[in-house]
Amino acid sequence: MRPSHRRRTIELVEYTPRQLDGHELSQELGERLWREYGDRVAVEFPSPKTGGRWQLTARNWAGYIPLSEEVGISLLPQVGPLDLFRMLEYAYDLQSFRFLGSLFETGSLENFYNILAKALARMILARERRGLYREYIGRHGPLMHLRGRMDAERAARKPWGVELWCRYLERTADIEDNRILAWTSFVLGRSGILEEETAGLVRKAHHGLRATVGLHPIGPETCTGRAYNRLNTDYAPLHALCRFFLEHTGPAHGGRGRWMLPFLVDTARLYERFVARWLEENLPDRVRAIPQVRVPVGGSLQFAIDLVLCDAATGAALCVLDTKYKFAPTPDTSDIAQVVAYAEAKRCREAVLVYPTLLTEAFEAKVGGIRVRALTFSPGFDLEESGRTFVRELLAWDEPQASRASPSGPRLNP
Repeated sequence: MRPSHRRRTIELVEYTPRQLDGHELSQELGERLWREYGDRVAVEFPSPKTGGRWQLTARNWAGYIPLSEEVGISLLPQVGPLDLFRMLEYAYDLQSFRFLGSLFETGSLENFYNILAKALARMILARERRGLYREYIGRHGPLMHLRGRMDAERAARKPWGVELWCRYLERTADIEDNRILAWTSFVLGRSGILEEETAGLVRKAHHGLRATVGLHPIGPETCTGRAYNRLNTDYAPLHALCRFFLEHTGPAHGGRGRWMLPFLVDTARLYERFVARWLEENLPDRVRAIPQVRVPVGGSLQFAIDLVLCDAATGAALCVLDTKYKFAPTPDTSDIAQVVAYAEAKRCREAVLVYPTLLTEAFEAKVGGIRVRALTFSPGFDLEESGRTFVRELLAWDEPQASRASPSGPRLNP
């Protein structure tokens, strides 16, 4: 499959319209982009309104769409590539891989995708050399010789049969731990955006798995909340990478029997997850961060609150947070109304809007009995310092307790 760097790439910056002449994007490819990715890219067809040109606007998505074997669409975030990489590391527990050292020079999500795919393939190959993790699975079926325990009831039904129905245990590698790896390597191999060296490693890893592991579609949710023991503990980072790929690799399309799957990241959702993971790891022990709290508001309706900070001892809600992946000078009144409603629903007096970039002016207001603030948490170059500042400002209502519990400020994990 032709690697992505040979395609002609059309770059779109998040929320920034770009116009293209007819020779830059054919009618066929424009219609495909509109039909299959209209929720990721706003497509305006050539018309008097656009001066007879295409107008494309990337929404809150970053990544790469291999639109055809000749043309690809690169969706660039408004935050810098390094900021995006840092968010991905935290949101998917990839910090331990230490990828950032090699990502300073990449400058593109396609390269980032290739670096992670290459790392996953090498880790799978290393595990294959040591031997895949296996488990004993209960089996029941006809055999030509006795194994385990014979099913006497089944045998009595057909006493003339030559086969023995047995119940037995079989030690096999065809288990979910390995099926996750097999399905992810299969998806990666058909992504259409891997460089040749990376694609070769992925194919080699996949072929090694397929010798003993069945191919079953796997969802990203299967990669989380898994139990590990001393024999398969090294599968945890493998599954973290698999989750990343399975969540951000989109539906297949293409022709002539080839699949081309886009690599797309919902930047708003990523920022929300990044903030949640950072707070889960770096808040003082007396405060807990609970993501995605749902509160019924009547009938089938419910609020989905991005984050609620609770007292670790009593469970009482202290503050609600709503992440806003926006690049506006001041908060919208609708955003303020939303977070105030969240605070009322959780019966707390503190509400915070969190933005990835600095606002033109600091914002703090009292709405009824609720204090509303707008804070910035940027995953910029000095992430540790930005994180300390964010936590300190976030817990401003708790300053007396914070100074007594931790004179040096909020606890940050190394």
